[in-house]
Amino acid sequence: MKVSVVIPTYKRPELLIKCLKKLCEQSLSKNLYEVIVVTDGADIETESIINLMQQQCADFNLHCYSLEIKKGPAAARNKGAYLAKGELILFTDDDCLPQKNWIENFWIVYQSRQKKLIAFSGRTIVPHKNLPTDYEKNIAHLETAEFITANCACTKITFNLVGGFDEDFPIAWREDSEFQFRLINYSIEIIKVEDAIIEHPVRTAQWGISIKEQKKSMFNALLYKKHPALYKEKISAHAAWTYYAMIVLFIIFIASIFNAKPFLSATSFLLWMMLVLFFTEKRLKGTSKKFSHIAEMFATSIVIPFLSVYWTLYGSIKYKTLLL
Repeated sequence: MKVSVVIPTYKRPELLIKCLKKLCEQSLSKNLYEVIVVTDGADIETESIINLMQQQCADFNLHCYSLEIKKGPAAARNKGAYLAKGELILFTDDDCLPQKNWIENFWIVYQSRQKKLIAFSGRTIVPHKNLPTDYEKNIAHLETAEFITANCACTKITFNLVGGFDEDFPIAWREDSEFQFRLINYSIEIIKVEDAIIEHPVRTAQWGISIKEQKKSMFNALLYKKHPALYKEKISAHAAWTYYAMIVLFIIFIASIFNAKPFLSATSFLLWMMLVLFFTEKRLKGTSKKFSHIAEMFATSIVIPFLSVYWTLYGSIKYKTLLL
């Protein structure tokens, strides 16, 4: 066994089966790679899909394991990597579609480098409309990301050396950056493999999805605590001062109304609304101009600064650091 592919999942069989079908059709000989699916807790639906794929795809080295309790995708990847028999471990997600020569292209580049301590990042394609929604535009940023768990690889020796994925990150957010930063700290080379291509379709999102997404901000604080210099270099060098300005102006507006100061209330309201409109316009740039989408961007642009700052400060308190 030369290569192991590890996929974390949890109760998303309709996505997983599409991914597994692509992995069954790889150009690399099936006796050279295995696929390890790890469910984040008990998952009967996934086990049924695995049994079906084992029957439909001849000689497919497909295995399924489960975490005893839900701990998140980082823990699922760690278990899969621990059980992996391949010397090279590839990572992707259940909502991704590996192209036919994805595994082979990683393997070819790995062999050409002849290094045991090494990591790789593939190329991710996000199909989207010319004028996507704000959510689709954000997902499309995966195409330019340096290192994401949807499409990366490293030797098992490398994985064990850096200690795997950090299980302090319980959701699919920032755990890939944390792993990348540890690779950098260990001076392990990360090679970009442009021909190792994954397609990452954008799923339909509910209205106001960006509001729900703000909770992820708390894990920015955790990543900052662990790697402050690299966080500033690669994630964000400055605080979101515009958010703080919007919050302060809104507080002044409310306070001035209760204190019967009409000029101050009118001024603070106008300044606050200008920042809201500026934020809305920024998010609408290059995206859909349908009325429903514009309305969503305006409404969520009012709420996002409050939630983003709340969850960032919540993370700062919880992880005992200071990220503004």
